Amino acid sequence: MKNLSAKNYPLKAHFSFALPFLLLMGVQPSACQSQQPATSALEQPTDAATGSPDGAPNAPSRRAGIPAVAKGYFLLPIKPGQENFLSGSMGELRPNHFHGGLDIKTDGRVDLPVYAAADGYVSRMKQSSYGYGNVLYITHPNGLTTVYGHLNSFKGPVAEELRRQQYAKQTYDLELYFEPGQFPVTRGEVVALSGNTGGSAGPHLHWEVRTAAGHQLNPLQWGGFPEIQDHVAPMVQAFAVEALGIAARVEGRFGKRIFAPKAPLADGSYAWPDTIAASGTVGLLVQGFDRFDKVWNKNGIQQATVLVNGQQVYQHTIDDVPFPEGSRQINRHVDYEWRATQGRQLEKLFVDDGNDLSMYTAGPGQGRLNIEPGKVYNVEIRLADSYGNTTPLRLVLRGQEPAYFHTRSAAVKTPALSYDISRNLLVVTTRSADTAAVAGPVTLLRGGRRLTLRPSYTDQSQSTYLYDLRAGRPDSIRFGNLTQRFTREALIPAGREFGFATANMGLTFGPKTLFDTLYLQTSYKQGLWTVHLPRTPLYESLGLTLRPETPVADLRRTAIYSVAANGGKGYVGGKWSEDGTSITAPIKTFGQFRLLTDTTPPSGRLLSKGAGGVAFKVGDDLSGLASYRLEVNGQFRLLRYEHKNATLFTERTDTLGPPLRGPATLRLTDQAGNEKVISVVL
Repeated sequence: MKNLSAKNYPLKAHFSFALPFLLLMGVQPSACQSQQPATSALEQPTDAATGSPDGAPNAPSRRAGIPAVAKGYFLLPIKPGQENFLSGSMGELRPNHFHGGLDIKTDGRVDLPVYAAADGYVSRMKQSSYGYGNVLYITHPNGLTTVYGHLNSFKGPVAEELRRQQYAKQTYDLELYFEPGQFPVTRGEVVALSGNTGGSAGPHLHWEVRTAAGHQLNPLQWGGFPEIQDHVAPMVQAFAVEALGIAARVEGRFGKRIFAPKAPLADGSYAWPDTIAASGTVGLLVQGFDRFDKVWNKNGIQQATVLVNGQQVYQHTIDDVPFPEGSRQINRHVDYEWRATQGRQLEKLFVDDGNDLSMYTAGPGQGRLNIEPGKVYNVEIRLADSYGNTTPLRLVLRGQEPAYFHTRSAAVKTPALSYDISRNLLVVTTRSADTAAVAGPVTLLRGGRRLTLRPSYTDQSQSTYLYDLRAGRPDSIRFGNLTQRFTREALIPAGREFGFATANMGLTFGPKTLFDTLYLQTSYKQGLWTVHLPRTPLYESLGLTLRPETPVADLRRTAIYSVAANGGKGYVGGKWSEDGTSITAPIKTFGQFRLLTDTTPPSGRLLSKGAGGVAFKVGDDLSGLASYRLEVNGQFRLLRYEHKNATLFTERTDTLGPPLRGPATLRLTDQAGNEKVISVVL
């Protein structure tokens, strides 16, 4: 859905009849068939950046901002020269981000030597219990930087400098930047030991190649890693055809139709045996995975290409992802709502509105197909990995004029009414035992005005009605004796700042908060604020302000918490206004929120002590641990925190701290400011 001005579509409070009059007779106006200009499915896309007639991307070295890289320039940083395997590939579809590099297996253990991939210097390093954990950055003479994540420890002079800085600043979590030449390294030098730190789910090395502008590149695109072999082509799990406009249909219906091919044919290709009837503007989606030789873990698909009647209309190649801002565009690249509601990960084979990544090659239709009645479209979807292994999926679309049809179900006895929103379209669904040739109408009401909609089709006594909300939002929807209030309170445009407020909350949208136009739904009841639907993704953070009905006694310890469907709570935080009547915090997802007061201090107990060091088990029941500090004989001693097992412990390699002998105190503070002091004798 593009952001359309009120000049073209009435978005104000009045209820326009210009568009709905056509809907009274079940006619779908051509001006609203698509959210994009109508484009022939056979239109040949052009790409000024590549100049390739077939749309294939150029070699990485010729892309803007990426220097020439010779095959073999980079050394594999784990077990170079030996057979090795990947647990994760570049561009895999992860929650809220594309996987930005390679996950290299480390034989299921930690402390394998990590080698510098090329000559350069250590430009940055960081220690943390989250994200990449312990991570090292090496910048090379060609301007590229390699990143080594989830490390157990660092090696060499840079490790000594980190330790000195940690004691100088009295903190374990620390990020340092270095000048060229300060800590030089040579290709093949051991710079760290592999680990399982940060957000890692198991021992491995996360390895990236980045540009000076921060783009994450696919290390496999240059080849030169004989240690990693791949002769296995991608596999197809399912594909989908989705109606994208008010006049579009797939097999006579609006929405998305899922097709799951059986096992591949003898030549490794997939084919859907039946012709799929469609009309109007439709989009293709696909689900699949790839594997490397001798391993069973599933990896991502590097490239997808769509050809219609032999002509390429779309291609994406996940070799270059801007980090970190572009990585969240994955929520526009995939069908986020389908994943949230159905658990199926479908990649769109068209560029949806709000997606500004540069990894696509498509024509003016951006990969959307305009299916005309009476025409046949032979479609081939090619899925490829970084090694050039390719799997074709073939299907046939046949253009069919949409027509009303009515099938009945004897099981339907009681009338029902519901609605949802798909892009700019209101999709009303009714159930009725009506035996008339055409199911009964639905009435949209706004003030004293009424609009009658006829059904587009009736499938098993369930009728579907479509209406373009850009013509005006109704107050309620009526079907027979049933009336349902239209709860979408406002239209929030994407691409600009916008504010929305009720008596209980306020929302501040920035220029990049939304991917697309939003029909907002909020509610408040007994201390629970609902901010739209979790199935809708946010691009950048949304400013959330909550206004409690009654004064909060303890502002310092009261904060915003997200509430999951299973009852779980997550600390969000927030800053209270000077008068204490409202609290504001940025949120990254829609959902439900509460104000909770945390008055319970963190917990902690001594796990072990001895010549090898000291370890504590720690925890917090609500807001979470914010800081910790160990003093031995009144002197600061560094502790390492691993949130995965909730432990604090000293490291054997620490020679700068005071001896672990005598009285010691561990001070724990949670996000709400509650403090716990544990005294022990070491």
